[in-house]
Amino acid sequence: MEIARVELLSDVKKRDNRETIKTKMQRTFTLRRHDLLRCAPMISDFMMKWPALFDVTEVNAEFKRITTIPLQSKFLSQLDLHYESFLKVFERRPGQQGRKLKEMMSTVVQDDIDAARELAIKGLCIYLNEDPKDLIQEYVDMEENLLQSAIEKTTMGIFVKKDTADYEAHDVGIVLEGVAVLHDLDSVAFATSMLFGLIYALNLQYPKKLRFTFEILQKLIMELDGGELSIKAQHFKSKLHQCDGPPLNDS
Repeated sequence: MEIARVELLSDVKKRDNRETIKTKMQRTFTLRRHDLLRCAPMISDFMMKWPALFDVTEVNAEFKRITTIPLQSKFLSQLDLHYESFLKVFERRPGQQGRKLKEMMSTVVQDDIDAARELAIKGLCIYLNEDPKDLIQEYVDMEENLLQSAIEKTTMGIFVKKDTADYEAHDVGIVLEGVAVLHDLDSVAFATSMLFGLIYALNLQYPKKLRFTFEILQKLIMELDGGELSIKAQHFKSKLHQCDGPPLNDS
């Protein structure tokens, strides 16, 4: 297996080599998990040793090897399935969080699925008294050296690079331990699914400031290990039931 790992270092530099990489990543899965669980390496070191893992296709594949669940399709389809119920719950939130949620919902363009998914994720953070900026940082008209400095100070999260000319996202990526491990992702929601997958793939802990948001994503959206819920998560789940949304798994 170590020979296959070394071969992967050159395989990732070759074009049109996806099937070879897929096969060798499958063969080296046990070695990779052993490295992570035994040594807990730094992300930068692990990227040098396993560069093939830091690719959307392999994040999806690794997550499925670990959980048997398809990451990207499950995450995004579940967000879409429960979106209307999320909105109903957000609308009923009282107090300061409720005002923030209503203000955010008023800005979403109708029929923009990426904006709707992003609203669901950011709104979930706000509803749970967590700060969406701890998950998603937007950088507008920022010079590359300043952006790199900001990334280096980020432990875990998603960055969105924009400019004021069109305010469109020109780069959406993921940061782990001050390293931009993925770039050019399609949307914030897609990036969130990849971050979730990387947490599993790299055996990382959820960020403490976002522990309830990630608990909902894990146990209610991805339906992984949903037997025991925190009080906050259980409260949110009950509110979803009250809104007559799609049924959620009670296991």
